[in-house]
Amino acid sequence: MIQKLRITLVQSHVYWESPVKNRSQFEAKLSDTQQTDLIILPELFNTAFSVTNEGESMTGETIQWMLSLASKNKAVVLGSLIIKENSKKYNRLICMNPDGSYQYYDKRHLFDLMNESSYFTPGKNRLIINIKGWKICPLICYDLRFPVFSRNNEDYDILVYVANWPASRIDHWDKLLVARAIENQCFVAAVNRVGSDINGVEFSGHSSLIDYNGNIIFKGDGNEHLKTFTVNKVELESSRLKFPFLKDVDSFAIN
Repeated sequence: MIQKLRITLVQSHVYWESPVKNRSQFEAKLSDTQQTDLIILPELFNTAFSVTNEGESMTGETIQWMLSLASKNKAVVLGSLIIKENSKKYNRLICMNPDGSYQYYDKRHLFDLMNESSYFTPGKNRLIINIKGWKICPLICYDLRFPVFSRNNEDYDILVYVANWPASRIDHWDKLLVARAIENQCFVAAVNRVGSDINGVEFSGHSSLIDYNGNIIFKGDGNEHLKTFTVNKVELESSRLKFPFLKDVDSFAIN
């Protein structure tokens, strides 16, 4: 059984409604990255937070690019983009495998302060993916504020968040990431963008890797970063055996 997983966090600015430029910059950033198992890109990495953008199909250029990137790096590539499907739009997080297979999660909690619910259809179900024996639950930005939806029912080892989280509320981001790690006894890997968008919203990064005890392994500043880390499952499982509080969580159903 593989006990270690390599995770690459890609903290970057994102060009407004410029899929070609964004794909090009991310490809360049990753051109000489060290060997990894999971590459995490920001939320809406190909367009920035442009809710009026028409989006792409599941056979579009960005999906094909994700496949090429995953194949080239022999790693799972994870990031969200706007997908148009059956006349509806979704903020969809894609988990692309090197062999071309993929799974996806549609953002459940839509951010009304940016009119997200006026343009996107919310998702319903959580997604758990498996990478080399590690169970991973990927979520999107505003989902971070809703701990019931992310509750660990002993079905994952790592929570992943991709985001366009503004600098004005970055203190909330920092605190909530630590809380999610502690209460779910899991690693948290989170990628937020930097820079500013066309509406003047500033983003200060703080992409993070946090362990199951809430210890911050890495927290980025407001600059661009590409960092690869290795997490150890033996340490995680040892902590869970020593303090098995996940077995005592309340049971519930989400509508």
